[in-house]
Amino acid sequence: MSTVIRISDELAKEAKTRSNVEKRSMTSQVEYWAKIGKIAEDNPDLPFSFIREILLAREEVKSKKEEYVFG
Repeated sequence: MSTVIRISDELAKEAKTRSNVEKRSMTSQVEYWAKIGKIAEDNPDLPFSFIREILLAREEVKSKKEEYVFG
């Protein structure tokens, strides 16, 4: 189910620009930011880079990519 929300023009422009760079829809970009923000609020001690790597690893598991072997 989708819900319509209002965001500022400034945020919409920024989301549009970033979505073009990241090859996401504008809606997906705003959802990504919301997801990252929620995770960051729930885990204030985790740096953004760590959160991003965790999300990337979860997607790799979902897509059944081969696990990296160290050494």
